[in-house]
Amino acid sequence: MRILIIEDEQRLAKNIAMALREAASFAVDVAAEGEDGLHLARTNPYDLVILDLMLPKIHGLDVLRAIRSEGRRMPVLILTARDGTEDVVRGLELGSDDYLTKPFDMGELLARCRALIRRSYDRPDPVLHVGGLEVDTRRRVVRAGGRDHLLPAMEYRLLEFLAMRAGEVVSKGDILEHLYDFDAERFSNVIEVYVSSLRRRLGSGLIRTLRGQGYMLVEGAP
Repeated sequence: MRILIIEDEQRLAKNIAMALREAASFAVDVAAEGEDGLHLARTNPYDLVILDLMLPKIHGLDVLRAIRSEGRRMPVLILTARDGTEDVVRGLELGSDDYLTKPFDMGELLARCRALIRRSYDRPDPVLHVGGLEVDTRRRVVRAGGRDHLLPAMEYRLLEFLAMRAGEVVSKGDILEHLYDFDAERFSNVIEVYVSSLRRRLGSGLIRTLRGQGYMLVEGAP
């Protein structure tokens, strides 16, 4: 899963990004002003946007208005000052999905992010069930073959993304866009390496390869 943070308070943005990467295994991009944030939102397939409202150059509500007017449907969580009730109402009317008032608890932010992303994939249950496979998105624990598995970060990120879209064919390009942030190096065969490792750990029938199309997490596995 890949998240965009648009926040001009550098320390806060850094802390949010660190928590999202370490506690939830998300890929994260950060923009410090509305103009850059809107450009990133327009050019990348984010699973969630965390949007501060008081931004330089373009106000957060104008960023939100532009995102929604262009038909972009990714969830948007707005951050607002304690006295920003009017902005919260305007944000919800413009199409935001949730909000948090500063200062906030980081654990609550993470829980809201996970819930918004799951709902956007029509997966409201925090434990994703795909056949005999269970992916606990709260604990980042995978259960397969009667055993719990703690996967390396990138393997977990790939499996969670495929589990969100279980039964669908997911292209390699789509996977790369959601696994990595803007600055990450992407190698041509990295997805094949992760898929091979997941098959060894969790079962050879877990992920089906459709030549020339992509990968599918199959409902009957493992």
